[in-house]
Amino acid sequence: MSEHTLPTTARAWHLDARPEGRPVASDFSLREVDLPTPGPGQLLVANEYLSVDPYMRGRMSDKKSYIEPYDVDAPMDGPAVGRVLVSNAEGFAPGDHVVHVLGWRDYAVLDAATAQKVDPNLAPLTAYLGVLGVTGLTAYIGLERFAKIKEGDTVFVSGAAGAVGSQVGQIAKLKGAGRVIGSAGSDEKVKLLVEEYGYDAAFNYKNGPVAEQLAQAAPDGIDVFFDNVGGEHLEAAIGALKLHARIVLCGMVSQYNDEKVVGPRNLWNLSVTRSDILSFMFSEELDLQPDFVREVGGWLAEGKLRYRETVRDGLDNTLDAFFAMMRGENVGKMIVKL
Repeated sequence: MSEHTLPTTARAWHLDARPEGRPVASDFSLREVDLPTPGPGQLLVANEYLSVDPYMRGRMSDKKSYIEPYDVDAPMDGPAVGRVLVSNAEGFAPGDHVVHVLGWRDYAVLDAATAQKVDPNLAPLTAYLGVLGVTGLTAYIGLERFAKIKEGDTVFVSGAAGAVGSQVGQIAKLKGAGRVIGSAGSDEKVKLLVEEYGYDAAFNYKNGPVAEQLAQAAPDGIDVFFDNVGGEHLEAAIGALKLHARIVLCGMVSQYNDEKVVGPRNLWNLSVTRSDILSFMFSEELDLQPDFVREVGGWLAEGKLRYRETVRDGLDNTLDAFFAMMRGENVGKMIVKL
């Protein structure tokens, strides 16, 4: 692309209204916006892949959370990987690929300090939004620093076929867990967990009470619960804890749309078992990133870690991809290809 054909506008998804309950298409619009000229220390990037993630639903509301909400009538953002068209920053050149946080649009002008250069020869570009990106890092941090996974642990993962959950189970096994159990929302996903991701047992939470199915899969109880769902799953896990167990709260997808939630009604079992509930924010634990890149990169190179992606085509379909991901229709990481 020559200097004369550089884009001066971008198409970007905007939040038009804060959703009440489940988001609908009328809460959003795809608009054309002017692109500023890149200044000193800035890059112009053509986005190639966008990420849609459950945490984005929380940003559409104005409730207090660990991350700032989206502004109404303004473009949304999120992880993206793209190609540098213009660089006014040392260390970046046109043609480089970078991961950054100005997604939900086709072109972006951003500060180079907020971008990370990635190598498409080491891994597919989409991997830097998933298994080698925030979702993989989230799984790694949760297990390594908070679950403090130990040899022989029995680990239960909710939302186990999602972008984070599918990595949690595999990393737990690679770290020495004795038995890993997952829950998912379809029989196809259950089969995937056991046959491809190496889970020792898995169940479809829609086929019966979670507590009953968990008791069958882990009759002796669990040492670690890595929770992406909350609600009924959290209550079931609390009821299945062994002594000195660890619950790691990663997500609560069962209540992101303001659904009525019952439980957990058995918190006393935390005292009975002297167990911990732990929560974390990956951005506060980035000292683990070098270990993550080394270990997970090595496992990928050796073929020990598998991952799946669900890819939708086109910026126009970003919103549909987000809705589908929130309905659990993705297997692994949901990606939008531009």
